[in-house]
Amino acid sequence: MTYSSFIASLRGQESDSILKYDANAIARYYNNRPWLGLFRSFKIVSLFVVFVLQLLFDKWLKREEKNKLKRAERLRNILTKLGATFIKVGQALSTRPDLIRPDFLDELIKLQDQLPPFNNQTAFEIIERELDMPVNQAYREISPNPIAAASLGQVYRAVLHTGEDVAVKVQRPNLLPVITLDLYLMRLGSKWIAPFLPLNLGHDLGLIVDEFGIKLFEEIDYVNEGRNAEKFAANFRNDDDVKVPCIYWRYTNHKVLTLEWINGCKLNDFDAIRAAGLDPNDIIKVGVTSGLRQLLEHGFFHADPHPGNLFAMADGKMAYVDFGMMDQLDEDTKETIASSVVQLINGDYPALARDFVDLGFLTPETDINPIIPALERVLGNAVGQSVGDFNFKTITDDFSEMMYEYPFRVPAKFALIIRSLVTQEGLALSLNPDFRIVEVSFPYISRRLLTGESPGMRRRLLEVLFKDDKFQWKRLENMIAIARSDHKFDLLPTAGLGFQFLVSEEGEYLRRQIISALVEDDRLHTKEVHRLWELVQPDLKPSKIFDVAVNAIKNFSFDLVKS
Repeated sequence: MTYSSFIASLRGQESDSILKYDANAIARYYNNRPWLGLFRSFKIVSLFVVFVLQLLFDKWLKREEKNKLKRAERLRNILTKLGATFIKVGQALSTRPDLIRPDFLDELIKLQDQLPPFNNQTAFEIIERELDMPVNQAYREISPNPIAAASLGQVYRAVLHTGEDVAVKVQRPNLLPVITLDLYLMRLGSKWIAPFLPLNLGHDLGLIVDEFGIKLFEEIDYVNEGRNAEKFAANFRNDDDVKVPCIYWRYTNHKVLTLEWINGCKLNDFDAIRAAGLDPNDIIKVGVTSGLRQLLEHGFFHADPHPGNLFAMADGKMAYVDFGMMDQLDEDTKETIASSVVQLINGDYPALARDFVDLGFLTPETDINPIIPALERVLGNAVGQSVGDFNFKTITDDFSEMMYEYPFRVPAKFALIIRSLVTQEGLALSLNPDFRIVEVSFPYISRRLLTGESPGMRRRLLEVLFKDDKFQWKRLENMIAIARSDHKFDLLPTAGLGFQFLVSEEGEYLRRQIISALVEDDRLHTKEVHRLWELVQPDLKPSKIFDVAVNAIKNFSFDLVKS
């Protein structure tokens, strides 16, 4: 099999289709060419053996503190020299302060957007070959040098003949041969080294390599990235706070991507943000809320939100770029994540443990009773702390310890979610160390459950509001109070949805439970009702109540006619 036919097999024999990671096809190709693996292995092993020996000598000679910055820089240079696959590994580690010490972390962060570019002439040849036209026919102007260089490509600023300012992303040459060989060696090596690693992964290390390979293949295909960008834009089409650049498909192919130029400040460029007159708290709030919407509404989320991929625009919008690394959540997972956060707010750790089972962090046969006190110990003070104390890094640290005591595992999909959340939180902390992430996330999640657009979300709300078949008045008060702190939350439409649900066939169970709740324990719960009334009274204007009631009755009547 020639290399071109090997790549054709990964594309399904269609030159215009998207690349698909196929571990078996890659293994078959390199098993028949062992010399390729030997040469590459020798280069990788020799570089890391020398590096480890340097660390050991520093320790033996007590020069660790003196040489720590030099060694951190050396590690970054090794990863850069080994190419895209190892750079991506370094980028992933750069978002894990729980695993990497600070001096190494500072150098690994540079792998996000401070990499050496490749030759301009080569880049322009790739553009001409991929677009099947001269560079000056595609673009009226193009910068003579790249304005940014990343692990998989570099970016030029250009102007189309129709006048639009665009960014032109060009893939690094000979990327696929290196990536496929590295993934083959990683998968081969995982079988040998997994037994010696002090990790409680909960599953085969080879599966983690495969997940990494799937995402890497998606990321190196710019047609896939363009489609992701358009899907992301469609999800946020009615959101005035989020900007997504449009794709110019006439000038886009698998190795060249032309997209709208974004004028904005990188989220780690604090001086530029302040100079633009932007409030860091507003930027953080947009970032956190849009991140939650990705996870809990659309289920389609940006898995690589590092500072080079997020921009604050002069009009206050958050611009997302680089849609190569994305993932999708199903409806049940979105609902379970929402309910688990509310369980955390309410301190219901048995229910939270059951959510961990549903999410795949614990197997169904796990006895959760010994785990409940541990969860309470780790998460007990989370709601009341500022983000400076309560953050995902802190939780990750504590969970790392728990994973050795209890049979926790991190599903591959959640590794991407955790990476995304840790990165966004790091940006929030750098902009404002006193920012309280709970003040944004909890109101949003409470609002999502209270509005209950889907049957699944309404079911999760009922699970939260009822415990041991008893209505939890205090939980409803908490949720309404927290949701009202979000300026986007309007109680009356939510009440209308609730009324419509109550009078529907689906709401029969809730009707019975509310009647029981009002008279349970042989008393009329007037105090609880009075507290709820005091809470919601400011939002209850007579004219608005009438409009909501009329709309609810209309919708209910329409549903009856349809049925």
